Amino acid sequence: MRPGFSPRGDRGGRGGGRGGGRGGFGGGFGDRGGRGGFRGGRGGGFKSPDGGGFRGRGGGRGTPRGRGGRGAGRGGFGGGKKVLVEPHRHEGVFISRGKEDALVTKNMVVGESVYGEKRISVEEGETKIEYRAWNPFRSKLAAAILGGVDQIHIKPGAKVMYLGAASGTTVSHVSDIVGPEGLVYAVEFSHRSGRDLLNVAKKRTNIIPIIEDARHPHKYRMLVGMVDVIFADVAQPDQTRIVALNAHNFLKNGGHFVISIKANCIDSTAAPEAVFASEVKKMSAENMKPQEQLTLEPYERDHAVVVGIYRYINITLLSALPWPAQVSTAFAMTHTNCHWQLCLNSYFRPVFR
Repeated sequence: MRPGFSPRGDRGGRGGGRGGGRGGFGGGFGDRGGRGGFRGGRGGGFKSPDGGGFRGRGGGRGTPRGRGGRGAGRGGFGGGKKVLVEPHRHEGVFISRGKEDALVTKNMVVGESVYGEKRISVEEGETKIEYRAWNPFRSKLAAAILGGVDQIHIKPGAKVMYLGAASGTTVSHVSDIVGPEGLVYAVEFSHRSGRDLLNVAKKRTNIIPIIEDARHPHKYRMLVGMVDVIFADVAQPDQTRIVALNAHNFLKNGGHFVISIKANCIDSTAAPEAVFASEVKKMSAENMKPQEQLTLEPYERDHAVVVGIYRYINITLLSALPWPAQVSTAFAMTHTNCHWQLCLNSYFRPVFR
């Protein structure tokens, strides 16, 4: 009988022998440790050089599936390899190049993670800058960026209204992007998620948390100024109406919106493409002109993101009109549902529907 085994060690002995062979091989390289190697090592002889028992039973499994052995030498975020960070074409967003490429944002609160995401530090000259990994499986905005969306309109210094902020996962990355010169008005109805959002906002001075129903923007109108962008991830059947109500109150003329649409939340019986088309039509009726639509596969199923502009007025065309026409036309465009129609006299006039 090999040393270190208890009388109960029949099964442990077999496991230990197997682990001794494979574990030695995996442990010798020190990369991942090998599943069988570390499992066998723990069971058949983790502390004994000849493969003896760990706790007298010999065949104890120790850590499930030997997960601890993976940390030896992974590159990228967790390892010691150097990581190159490049700016993304969307201002304020970056890409880390390493063993595994990842979308990252510059951490506004150095040393702090929001939802357990990985962090990397990169030396630029004499300063060290920290970046946070942005998981597209946990953020619709990150999924849209990796999916190739043309514009997100969220950039350093921007004022953003975020509807459906939840626990602040994506909000924290938007906070990183807009930086200290920008603002994020984060609206969340759930008090449970709102507590997490408040904790995030305590450390990030550019986040203003609003725990209120986005269907009633008048309840928080005294807290919010005019914004450049509205991002919405509310997953409600009337989400287009919710976004429109907030846009009418807070989104500046020529401002932009980014709406995440979950087809099943609107109509689970219709095809996703039909749901997306229906929502786009509703947006057009609210002076919200969609400019881009993108599905979020493979990160989200039956989801789409719609990007557009709100109440765009062509100032050049407007200035060409006589003064009374300028006033009446501007008023009509900003207070009613209308569209431009080119008349025979080359004037544009609003046509009401």
